[in-house]
Amino acid sequence: MSARPGPAVVCIPARNEAERLPRLLRALAAQDGFSADAPLRVVIVVNNCTDGTVEAVRALEGSGALSTLALRLIEATFPAAEAHVGTARRRALDVGAAWLESDGAPDGVLLTTDADARLAQGWVAANLRALEGAEIVGGRLVIDDEGNADPALAAFHARVERYWSGVRALEDALDPPPHDPAPRHGDHTGGSLALRASLYRAVGGLPPLPRGEDNALVGAVQRAGGRLRHCPDVAVLVSARTAGRAEGGMATEMLRRARVVREGEAYRLPVAAHWERIILRRAALRRAYREGAAPSALHALGLNAEDLAAIDLPACPNDIAFVERAHARLEARDGPAPECSLDDALAALDTLVAALRRDRAA
Repeated sequence: MSARPGPAVVCIPARNEAERLPRLLRALAAQDGFSADAPLRVVIVVNNCTDGTVEAVRALEGSGALSTLALRLIEATFPAAEAHVGTARRRALDVGAAWLESDGAPDGVLLTTDADARLAQGWVAANLRALEGAEIVGGRLVIDDEGNADPALAAFHARVERYWSGVRALEDALDPPPHDPAPRHGDHTGGSLALRASLYRAVGGLPPLPRGEDNALVGAVQRAGGRLRHCPDVAVLVSARTAGRAEGGMATEMLRRARVVREGEAYRLPVAAHWERIILRRAALRRAYREGAAPSALHALGLNAEDLAAIDLPACPNDIAFVERAHARLEARDGPAPECSLDDALAALDTLVAALRRDRAA
């Protein structure tokens, strides 16, 4: 018999999700390790809705289908300038953290996902296991065609995934992260994130940005020295719809890919040499920190006095914090990454990774 999961709260922003949110709640009600006697805590911030989302949730709750959940449904109407996913997700996470604290569990786990996601019944348990060796866990995003597969589009998705797998293979050849070993994915978005409430509070919570709020939280954790894990056991099905709720979110990318396949729109990505340069620079920064961070070595890597003051080297608890802070300073001066077609990028990555593996084997 598996051990009962520790205290955890799943925090969900939702806007006009009357159709998909009940599906997510049924999946949460079926999560391994929870029961009516030991329910899974769930916070939903339903904001600026016009489609009956609240009524759909209340009806499902009244049916008894959610008996393994302790549900807090918060209705909110945000001003136009704040009516976005960053505000709603922060509110949900803040409420989740306060719930854990009031129950005497400030180190309990906050998880967040999207209202249109589909989860396997082991999603919560897999996140909790992955957190045993990390401070924050990102789940793999798997595109959900909901039974309406377009073979050409599916093939394009696979090629894009092969590109990012190539970037990770390049990192493994040049500077493999010990806390995030292969096989790993590369996703850490609001579709699936997990961290402890105490750490969430310590980094100032989720920045309430209209887009990129999830990556901003991950960045804050890393700048504080937190280990980011991309565990292959943690995955979530994300909607392939092209009309989403978050500006600049997954739906925007799905619409772009659809135009590429159906209309021949160009799809360009950073060249392989860009990633090689970034990975090698991060490796050099890590090495400099571990060797004592001599001023001459840091200046040789492009860090000036203003950079070092902003990085606050004495306050860096480990090499992760230093590399993230230093890289952000250097990246701000890099300018746009050179790009090429997906086909050219894939070929260059394959060639570069193969050459590095040959050199390592020689």
